[in-house]
Amino acid sequence: MKEKNSKKNLTASSSPSGFSEKRTNVVQGGASFFQDVYDVVRQIPKGRVTSYGAVAAYLGTKLSARMVGWAMNAAHTAKPKVPAQRVVNRNGILSGKHHFGTPTLMEELLKKDGVAVKNDTVVDFKKIFWDPITELSL
Repeated sequence: MKEKNSKKNLTASSSPSGFSEKRTNVVQGGASFFQDVYDVVRQIPKGRVTSYGAVAAYLGTKLSARMVGWAMNAAHTAKPKVPAQRVVNRNGILSGKHHFGTPTLMEELLKKDGVAVKNDTVVDFKKIFWDPITELSL
């Protein structure tokens, strides 16, 4: 039986590199990286958003924001569901909106989550920003 990931599995360790063995494997890419991204994104609470770069930085791959975007693009097939609408670009812009079923679906889902959006940009982005590095650390 597959073990469910917990916050503890997603945090930095005391290893010399500062990251767990799991995170070291993530840097090499592939399905493991996507799964790690999904595990982080599933923990974003309703009413909050994060950025592709913040997820990448949390996973120890700071320069892999684009790969996080690719993972979000493929998230519609993931089980359990991944709230991909809660991941936006570093300026709070809904840059991934064209990868949803309709051009307005990402905004509709965010509004359903309680996030205000104006002109394809999250209102009060800095105020509702969810940083996995601080939110998931023990």
